Amino acid sequence: MATLADVARHAGVSTATASRIINGSPKPVTEQLRARVLAAVAELRYVPNAHAQMLARSNRNAVGVIVHDVSDPYFAEITRGLQRVATANGRLVIICNSFRDPGREMEYIDLLHAHQVAAIVIAGSGYLDSAAASELDDRMRAFEATGGRIAVIGRHQHPGDAVLPANEEGGYLAGKHLCELGHTTIAAIAGPPSLTTTVDRLAGLHRAATEHGATIHVTHSDFTRDGGEAITGKLLADDPSLTAIAALNDSMAVGALAAMRTAGRHISVVGFDDMPIARDVTPALTSVRLPLTELGERAMTLALDPAAGDAPRVEHVPAELILRDSTWPRDQLPR
Repeated sequence: MATLADVARHAGVSTATASRIINGSPKPVTEQLRARVLAAVAELRYVPNAHAQMLARSNRNAVGVIVHDVSDPYFAEITRGLQRVATANGRLVIICNSFRDPGREMEYIDLLHAHQVAAIVIAGSGYLDSAAASELDDRMRAFEATGGRIAVIGRHQHPGDAVLPANEEGGYLAGKHLCELGHTTIAAIAGPPSLTTTVDRLAGLHRAATEHGATIHVTHSDFTRDGGEAITGKLLADDPSLTAIAALNDSMAVGALAAMRTAGRHISVVGFDDMPIARDVTPALTSVRLPLTELGERAMTLALDPAAGDAPRVEHVPAELILRDSTWPRDQLPR
């Protein structure tokens, strides 16, 4: 394990200077010097002394947020809730985009650790890769060992505070709705199979299909509008009898509607998350609603809660099916 002396030597500064920067001393230093020391901390994976960190804790005014992509409407809504609570508590929010790269998430945890943030909220899905999930968990534990707090949104391996959206139940509601409309074969357009969110939502769809004697055919792509449009265009070309699509997020569903219009076809499409745009597309999108802003608010509240104990706290957030105009009974599809 790297020592303070190792960090000082790597950064080319005295041990006293490295200590002041790492422990948040009010004594002024140049930004260039601070950047060198923090870069050395990150590169050497130096874990500061927990006692020194606790002494400096009153100066921890920032919180870190790691999302997959803040330009994605899903994460934009969650981030709004995170920022709302952080701002109310006088905290600066540092937002990091991992772009669904677990290696980048680990780098960000180290950097946020080095910058002595008070808490880190990980708002992206967990990973099925056990090695990556285990290494990510190790980084989180190292941060917590120095007095930092962690909260996650979604299913992760880390056994800490968590806000869990009802992804499996939401998938079930979407599948049940399409089955009750008489659709016996449903095309599921899904995000990356490596994500726990994808797996959980698909599990709900399959549960509903099994109960109703229907069949689910799954195709994976990016959780994006373009990904949804490309998949749907191919599905419509390959299967003239297709009557229903379950998209595992609204961005993909919007792409599916675009492909449907291009092909001159009318099929039932249900989305997931109920983004604001779901009400404005044509036809208005039937979607599984998750209270995304509330997810962010709850997670940041857990992360900043000074009364938190050692026992992990888990908050479950329900899903709700919102019916609009994009789904029809199988025998009543518009011509």
